[in-house]
Amino acid sequence: MSIIDEFILWLEAECRYSPLTVRNYRRDVDDFLAFHGLERKTFIPDNIERSDIEEWIIYLTERRKLKASSINRGVATLRTLWHWMITHNHANRDIVSGILSAKTSRRLPVFVPDSRMMQLITTLRDDISSNDEERLRNAVVVILFYTTGLRLAELTNANREDIAADFSHIRVLGKGNKERIVPLLGSVGEILKKYFSQNSSQNICIGQKKALILSKKQERLSQRTLQRIVDKVLKGAGIQGKTSPHVLRHTFATHLLNEGADLREIQELLGHSSLKATQVYTHTNFERLREIYASAHPRERGDE
Repeated sequence: MSIIDEFILWLEAECRYSPLTVRNYRRDVDDFLAFHGLERKTFIPDNIERSDIEEWIIYLTERRKLKASSINRGVATLRTLWHWMITHNHANRDIVSGILSAKTSRRLPVFVPDSRMMQLITTLRDDISSNDEERLRNAVVVILFYTTGLRLAELTNANREDIAADFSHIRVLGKGNKERIVPLLGSVGEILKKYFSQNSSQNICIGQKKALILSKKQERLSQRTLQRIVDKVLKGAGIQGKTSPHVLRHTFATHLLNEGADLREIQELLGHSSLKATQVYTHTNFERLREIYASAHPRERGDE
């Protein structure tokens, strides 16, 4: 008897699931095996990688066009299977529990893919090294939105004194006057040092406090002006679709999640009062997988 047959028998005899439920489990497992050209009798759990499961998810999403509920059921089936196999010494590692469920109940945030964002940062290097104050300022605006995840109003209201003396972090006053500390990358700190040293108008800002981002008239930039700067820079780099500060905030959270950051850490950095607001970014695992599938999988390329 194969491992899969033992699993099905366990569902029937031990769990006492209904025939319909057992049939769904069997169908999901067989579908996964068929996708990878495997058979029950030759199935070796420890030969399967997490990427194999991710490819199957993308196949169900992109090619089969299954609903999120059906995809989540399939993932749940594999999660149960792997838990059973580990418990019964058929598998040595769990490669399923960390895979997130598909989220489709609410509109998903728009973000710039990692590869496109890296291209944008590369194009900003000339602006950063430029002696043109406006080009440098605009680059600083985009980089700050992307590397800190600040809201539009938060960057608009930010002051020079909110940047730590050693340029290690920025103090942010968010919604509800809640204060949080957001770390600054070392490279961003160096860019800010140049911006402050080059922008002499920092010393004559109109008002009691020195604004972090200033206009040519030494005044605090409005939210609308910051929006126009982001739109200009992103479109100038060839980025399609929405080009706003909020898109960069979404991009910040999305890229952190894709690189393994914990949701609660992202929640704190974004200043969300509830984890539920942060959980919307779990969709990005599937977005990343779609990109991988479209560019690399032989079924998508049409290879035989």
